[in-house]
Amino acid sequence: MTTTATTTPTSIRGRVTSLAHELIVSRQDGYLRDSAVDVAALARLRRGAGRDAAALPDLWGLIDTSPLHSTEDGRRRLSERELVRAENALYTALTLWALHQQSRGSRMHRLHRHQRPGGLGAAIRRLMPAQEIDDAIRKRLVRAGTAPDLTTLAQRLRDIVTLLRGADVPLDYGLLAGQLYTWQWPDGPAAVRREWGRSFHARLKSDSDSDSRDAGSNPPAAKDDKDAS
Repeated sequence: MTTTATTTPTSIRGRVTSLAHELIVSRQDGYLRDSAVDVAALARLRRGAGRDAAALPDLWGLIDTSPLHSTEDGRRRLSERELVRAENALYTALTLWALHQQSRGSRMHRLHRHQRPGGLGAAIRRLMPAQEIDDAIRKRLVRAGTAPDLTTLAQRLRDIVTLLRGADVPLDYGLLAGQLYTWQWPDGPAAVRREWGRSFHARLKSDSDSDSRDAGSNPPAAKDDKDAS
C-alpha cells in the first residue's frame, strides 16, 4: 500500500489540468457567443454540480475524455484506477464551472498567473475586504478541505462556487481539476489543502503589498495641507 502514493506522477495530473482547460475554453467561448449548442450543454452540465459522477451518466457524452487514453508523444497507457480518478476530476471540475458560468457575461474560467492568482484559495480571498478576514467565508474553505470523499467535496465546492459567481470572481478550473485528481490518492487531500492555503495566503500578501505601495505613493492629505500652509 505504501507504493500507491507514487502512482500519481505529475504528468497525469498535468494531462487532467490541460484537458479540463481545453474542454472548458471551447464551451466557454461558445457560451459567450450565445451558441445554442453550448448554452444547452452548460444547462445540462450544471445539473451535475455537486453530485456523484455516476448519478447522471447522460452527462458523460458532454465531456470528451478520449485524450486520456492517448499514447501519443510517448505517453503511457493509464491504469483503470488512474482513468477513473482522472474522469471523476474532469466531471467535477466541468460541472462546477458550468454552474459558475451561468448567466455570467465574462469568463469564469481564467488561467492562474503569478501576478493574477486563479487558485481556489486566492479566489476565496477576493471575496473578503482587503486586509480583513471574513471568518464565515474562510470556514467554507476549511470545511471543503476536510471533506471525507470527492462527492462531499464537490457539494462543498458548489456552495463556494455560488459565492464566487455572485461576486464575478473567476477561478482556474484546469488547476482545480488537477487538484481534484490529486485529492483522490493517498495523502492527496493534505497536499491539496496545502495548495489552497498557500494560494489564500499568497493573495493576502499580495493585498498587503499593494496597500503598502499605495500608502507610499499617496501621502496623507493632512500632511499636504500642513506643508502647503
